[in-house]
Amino acid sequence: MLDVTRLRVLVAVARHGSVTAAAEALHYAQPSVSHHLARLEAETGAQLVQRVGRGVRLTPAGRLLAERGEEILGRLSSAEAELAEHSGLRAGWVRLAAFPSALGSFVPLAAARFAEAHPDVTLQFVEAEPPLALRLLRSGEVDLSVIFDFSDKSNDGLRVTPLFTEALHLVTRPGRSGELADFARARWIAGCERCRESLVRRCATAGFAPDIAFTTDDYVAVQALVAAGLGVTILPELALRAHRSPDVQTVPLHGGERHVGVAAYGVPPDPPATARLLDILVATGNGS
Repeated sequence: MLDVTRLRVLVAVARHGSVTAAAEALHYAQPSVSHHLARLEAETGAQLVQRVGRGVRLTPAGRLLAERGEEILGRLSSAEAELAEHSGLRAGWVRLAAFPSALGSFVPLAAARFAEAHPDVTLQFVEAEPPLALRLLRSGEVDLSVIFDFSDKSNDGLRVTPLFTEALHLVTRPGRSGELADFARARWIAGCERCRESLVRRCATAGFAPDIAFTTDDYVAVQALVAAGLGVTILPELALRAHRSPDVQTVPLHGGERHVGVAAYGVPPDPPATARLLDILVATGNGS
């Protein structure tokens, strides 16, 4: 049987990219991490890591076991939380992943309402864009994930509750009004890979490929770059609600919008704390 501690070490190496970083994250000595990896290889009979220069990398077998291990560890954590609920314990926790502009706008209000109603339950946050948030959800590392543009999600155990639809805005320096196509020759500022895909797709619909000069997920930095005349961008309403620079101009895009929702995983009913947080997020997102 696989040792959970050694499995946790392998997952940490996969996540952080090196033995040294994994040791720091786990608060272990570096030789201890190497020892656990060696013991895990002996238990499985497979080579899990390969030395490359002064570091290591995971073999295909190592990557496979790390992916499964991430899910196993998440499920163990979820089992502990569910057992606490079924044992009638008031104390416990619920874990929420959300993308940055959601954390900078409506999520704190929902969290405050939850904390007021359930002071004995700890609410933990993870900042994550939708692809990572859904992976954390499937592995059991979070209980709910606030995501956007979820219409293409396959029905693989995910349950998505819609919250609202938000407008997308063209963000430029003041005085530079126009449609998206008017900025075909401009330099563009893009966000994460998922956001970049949306930007490229919308520009293609307008008849051009954007010249992406800068990349950042920080919507404060994005607006500072725009204000400095270094490019233009597209930002959603939530990002502008979280931070709105007085030195930029925003124009809603015709037909531009994205859908925001909360995803859960598995067959209902959810644990009581998870179900209650979901209800509060829905009410807060709907303005109640």
